[in-house]
Amino acid sequence: MKENIILLDGKSLTLPQLIAVAEDKQKVQICPGAIPAIENSRAYVDRLVEEDKVVYGITTGFGEFSKVAISKSESATLQKNLLTSHACGVGRHLSADVVRAAMLLRINALARGFSGIRLSTLQTMVEMLNRGLVSAVPEKGSLGASGDLVPLAHMFLPLIGLGEAYVGGEIMHGKDAMAAIGLDPITLSSKEGLALINGTQVMTAIGAITIHRAINLLKLADVAAALTMEALNGITAAFTPKLHLLRPHTGQMNAAANMLRLLEDSRRTTAPNEIRVQDAYSLRCIPQIHGASKDAVNYVLDKVLTEINSVTDNPLILADEEMAISCGNFHGQPMALAFDFLGIAVSEIANVSERRIERLVNPQLSGLPPFLTEKGGLCSGFMIAQYTAAALVSENKVLAHPASVDSIPSSANQEDHVSMGTIAARKADEILQNAKNVIAIELICAAQGIDYHCPDKHLGRGTQPAYDKIRQHCPAIDNDQELYPLFESVVAIIDSGEILDAVEGAVGALK
Repeated sequence: MKENIILLDGKSLTLPQLIAVAEDKQKVQICPGAIPAIENSRAYVDRLVEEDKVVYGITTGFGEFSKVAISKSESATLQKNLLTSHACGVGRHLSADVVRAAMLLRINALARGFSGIRLSTLQTMVEMLNRGLVSAVPEKGSLGASGDLVPLAHMFLPLIGLGEAYVGGEIMHGKDAMAAIGLDPITLSSKEGLALINGTQVMTAIGAITIHRAINLLKLADVAAALTMEALNGITAAFTPKLHLLRPHTGQMNAAANMLRLLEDSRRTTAPNEIRVQDAYSLRCIPQIHGASKDAVNYVLDKVLTEINSVTDNPLILADEEMAISCGNFHGQPMALAFDFLGIAVSEIANVSERRIERLVNPQLSGLPPFLTEKGGLCSGFMIAQYTAAALVSENKVLAHPASVDSIPSSANQEDHVSMGTIAARKADEILQNAKNVIAIELICAAQGIDYHCPDKHLGRGTQPAYDKIRQHCPAIDNDQELYPLFESVVAIIDSGEILDAVEGAVGALK
């Protein structure tokens, strides 16, 4: 076995492996131990077709058309028609990392051996992923039940020589894309079209990548808050461990511990009554606010880890029991609720970060120069940086409205309750992007505030490397200038992991 190849058996895929395939293009292979179940399942489907058994999606039409019998001779046409008729998405194409993750998840689900797909078809899908074909998948059109029918149909059109795909960043017809990577399109056999598109893999791919980034962003929110504590001479007594043991929510305790580790040895924090009796909530309640979001993210993570190793096809093929059962594993409700929760949790992190930005730029609250400039009047300083943060937070409040509370019946009311899980996942990702920009603005403003009344710095063990990394890419400003390049620079080092790596190199892994 070659090194660094991820073996897929439908049961043991991890989030780091998913990220490695999605972002780093790591290669995959069907686990040899999974092959007998795949072949056994396929053999049972072939038997059902030969015996003209009435089984949904195998010898019948789909949805409302499940009442229509399909002959053996029409089986291949049925599967092709399924993909072509369902490929009706709209909007921008999903990013390449999301498409790779979705392809990975679909392969992993089919490798479990309960879907009746041919091994040769599955191996062609593996080669498409490994050789760099990225299907052109419109982002909108999924109701989240029966899974992600529309985007998954687009994803697999190139497999049959249709649709569009990117190879080396260039978009081309699906047949040409397959030829460019040295593969021939295939002809689908019975059940295979349904096996390809009936599942939650697109919503789960978007959500899995978002949860991975959210975990790191919540750590960076603690770093930003710690820098703001130093810029505002915050009181660290509120982070005393014994206080949090009296209300032992895991996230709260972890956030409080993070703050103390980050601020260890800092000479810029204070004790009660040294400057003020107590801090405002946005500082004093960092453990409670950040911690609640950490707990929510961990809940969602647990749901994602379950889903990436689940079988979400329909019907499911229980070959050993000689049963093909139409069930509802494709329904996205477990993920829809989770991703709505994720969006709300990340939105709250941006909310409180914007309040800390306001405290940094407002001289009535900070003790710092108005809007972090000593040339007020002539210069506006960071006045409008807070505007941008406020706009992003306000947008997040709209996006945080749950998608999962909505349902529109489809397929002549056969599919009379749908999850909207893919919309929930896409909204969570957009909220995360907005929150990341808010955190970047707080990091910049906190560093600017530190410079004004802390010439010798004396920062904490964790905040000093964060400050140094920010200043390496984003110098302090004396006169008004375009701020957006500074924001972009800090967002870039958030995305690259440079800040978090520097901080955790100094204090160990944050929680």
